[in-house]
Amino acid sequence: MTTLSERISQSAFDGSRLRVVLLLDLHDGAQNQFLEAYEHLRNQVASVPGHISDQLCQSIENPSQWLITSEWESAPPFLAWVNSEEHVETVQPLHSCVRDTRSLRFSVLRETGKTVTSAPEELKGRLQASPRLGDGVVRHALTFTVKPGSEKKVAKILSGYTSPAARVDDGTRLRRTSLFMHGNRVVRAIEVQGDLLAALRHVAKQPEVREVEEAINPYLEQDRDLNDPNSARVFFTRAALPAVHHVAADGQRSAELTRHALYYPAKEGCGMALARLLAKQDEVAADSPDSPIASSTIFQRDDIVVRLVDVTGKLDADPALALGMSGPRKAATLARLLATGEDGAPETDKEMARFLKNVTMQLITDRNAPPES
Repeated sequence: MTTLSERISQSAFDGSRLRVVLLLDLHDGAQNQFLEAYEHLRNQVASVPGHISDQLCQSIENPSQWLITSEWESAPPFLAWVNSEEHVETVQPLHSCVRDTRSLRFSVLRETGKTVTSAPEELKGRLQASPRLGDGVVRHALTFTVKPGSEKKVAKILSGYTSPAARVDDGTRLRRTSLFMHGNRVVRAIEVQGDLLAALRHVAKQPEVREVEEAINPYLEQDRDLNDPNSARVFFTRAALPAVHHVAADGQRSAELTRHALYYPAKEGCGMALARLLAKQDEVAADSPDSPIASSTIFQRDDIVVRLVDVTGKLDADPALALGMSGPRKAATLARLLATGEDGAPETDKEMARFLKNVTMQLITDRNAPPES
């Protein structure tokens, strides 16, 4: 059996405390404005459930460089806050002060020092249980909706562009971009080796990508102006769909893999719980050498839950397993978190197959970067 330490794994659901690091480079003369904005932000964050503490630090070598660190009880409350509309509005005053930013997020694995002995008992044990095995790939997704009736036009535009150069810089490279649609919702999943932010900036500057983005602008439900940095920033902040869980079985599969995306209609307020349940199911599947699921990535923001799977064989060969509903009482538990409407929760094999078909997203394009020479 493959153990957790032997397979590729990343997760926001291990219950460990979270350390968030925000690196900032301020515009000249913006220090006082930045400090005023930070005080407002600090007071707002202090009241957010799950927040423990934060620190504001200034470089002793370059006064324009600042660092904000914060600690959270676990990743889910932080993700709920950072992806909220309240957060978008709260951090808005900071953007006019800042030339460049970089956000990093870490689970706490080990710690020493006086703060450990003085920490509340309920927090002392919230450490990451063991190191996870990575593959050097950062996974992220963007999602947005288009005006009903424009889906076919948008799909044609998004499928016809020329792929941008894969190499970003010496340390960063685009590996894969997979684009899906479900109704009028678009999901673009990105795999990057290296710095995700550098890759996203690189892609945004490419003429072929810029042309496509401008072409779909008239069809977007949320207006944006890519020539206005603030408008573009707000749009892509709201479009962010972070990866909350990824697991890949150990070893290479002999059979060819196909990629699919499933869009789960979560009940209001149940998105995080639904993503957590799917993650547990995929951990079990990764332990089974007979499972057709070679890897799974779960993206979640609010009640938007998308599960990206690479499978051997046909996706509908085992609908329950493909949906993450396999096993005793799993279907019933998962069904309580789904907004299934009048049809109710899928129970029989036939209902499972129909539900799988309904949640399977349409593949628009799946592009792998060519190997480096």
